[in-house]
Amino acid sequence: MKILLSWSGGKDACMCLDTLIKQGHEVVCLITTASKEIGTTFGHGEKREMIHAQAESLNIPVHFIEVEMSTYTETFIKDVNTLKDRYHVEAIAFGDLYLPGHREWGEAVAEKTGLKAIYPLWMKQDEAESSLYNFVNSGYQALIIRTKNELGLEKWLGQTIDKKFADELSNTEICPMGEAGEYHTFVYDGPLFNMKITISPGEIVAQETTKRLEIDSFSLTGK
Repeated sequence: MKILLSWSGGKDACMCLDTLIKQGHEVVCLITTASKEIGTTFGHGEKREMIHAQAESLNIPVHFIEVEMSTYTETFIKDVNTLKDRYHVEAIAFGDLYLPGHREWGEAVAEKTGLKAIYPLWMKQDEAESSLYNFVNSGYQALIIRTKNELGLEKWLGQTIDKKFADELSNTEICPMGEAGEYHTFVYDGPLFNMKITISPGEIVAQETTKRLEIDSFSLTGK
């Protein structure tokens, strides 16, 4: 089945892609929403160039949907309809895990575009811990790039998700997978990546509700 994939650049989107490919599907285009005003990605606040680097390494084209909060859904549907005709897809996939509201939105969008909505990672909330350990053992490498304030996670900014990180979260009330935005990641290497994205981290920027790691520079390197 030919599929569009909602792509944030983080670990969940990456594992969604990995799962779809292992199931025999063809992901023909990554979809990333980007702020029309600021230009960075809507979900994680990343530079578009970094998403382009992932797409190049994965050898899958990426389409940026220019959105504003007031017309987010309408613009998303419009662009998905365009991509549906361009790539002749049958479905759109999302990397959401267990929040019903997120799934309801995606299914409503898919219905309005005539596509099937697929959620390859969908799970029960209490399965999030094992899911994080599965990611740690998957071979993919994800940098922690943003953390929500007052959770004590800012010390992990700029670190790669590993067993130590998973062990620490397993002893807290924080969702191990960060499903409610407790933290965000950027995947820079793994089994599907033809090239590694080498990152030079910059300063940590304090925002209203989060702290974010700036990326000074990055490059694609051979493996």
